[in-house]
Amino acid sequence: MADLKLKFACGAYDRIEPLRLKQVVAKGIDLEVDSSYSPRVLFDRVMATDEYDLAEFSSSEHIAMTLLGNNPFVALPVFPSKVFRHSFITINKNKGINSPKDLAGKRIGVPLYTMSAALWCRGVLEDDYGVDLSDVTWVQGAVEKPGSHGNPNPPPLLKPVKIEQNKTQYSLGQLLARGEIDSIIGGVNPAELYTDPNVVRLWPNFRQVEREFFQRTKIHPIMHLLAIRKSVYEKNPWIAQPLYDAFNASKNLAWEQACYTGAQKYMLPFLYDDIDEIAKVFGGDPWPYGLEKNRPALEKAIELMYRHHMIASKPSLKDLFIEVKE
Repeated sequence: MADLKLKFACGAYDRIEPLRLKQVVAKGIDLEVDSSYSPRVLFDRVMATDEYDLAEFSSSEHIAMTLLGNNPFVALPVFPSKVFRHSFITINKNKGINSPKDLAGKRIGVPLYTMSAALWCRGVLEDDYGVDLSDVTWVQGAVEKPGSHGNPNPPPLLKPVKIEQNKTQYSLGQLLARGEIDSIIGGVNPAELYTDPNVVRLWPNFRQVEREFFQRTKIHPIMHLLAIRKSVYEKNPWIAQPLYDAFNASKNLAWEQACYTGAQKYMLPFLYDDIDEIAKVFGGDPWPYGLEKNRPALEKAIELMYRHHMIASKPSLKDLFIEVKE
């Protein structure tokens, strides 16, 4: 019997490359991997078409749509994208922001208020630094160009928040450099961080801050998960376990290849020092999949979504993910 053909779309990640190259295969599945996408373009595409059977997808959008009962996907506890977000809070250094609490009442740019990256930025500011975000005006738009961040249609907020759409001729990055907004949070740093002396990070020592955050909370913030089209899964429920096993094996092989000292795989001059640090901080596995190893991050994300009026109740993890043997 021929293997079941499935099409998968995601970003160009090292942890996916062994699957794309067929160095790892899912038992009984012929998986075609398209790793050509940036996240927002991909999310918009998989919501608008049925071109792909499974795809990398926003964790916050998956949670919100599942609770609304209109989610066309089910999810596996595979997380292609995890990112610490302290380094993605930039400020104009001339706007009187000398500590995180100074962000209260400011005009803050954000690609999309409901995106996972912005959710985690807000959570860090509130929980760890006591920042009152209740009077912030959120200026929503693309960081790198004028206009909107893709064509998203996220579930509506349950309570109003002060959100303005950027309708100027400038990108959020340009508005920050000009002083027309005070800060940017979210999924990508503005180019002006590297070209304009007025744009700096809130935490210059972000690596230390992020390391301490993980050691204290055991949270490596999850951005995206692996979504399977519900119609495909309901017709072929057996695919969940071999897909989970294959994605896990692909991630493990990618890490093994990164650690190989015979020839350096990545253009990171201090890679092996980073690997030594990862062994100490993460116990040698910087990117675990599965619910149990990611429970602190997933439960915190649910808590933040509820606090920020993105969901009406707090689901259990079993409501959000297909059960697989981890």
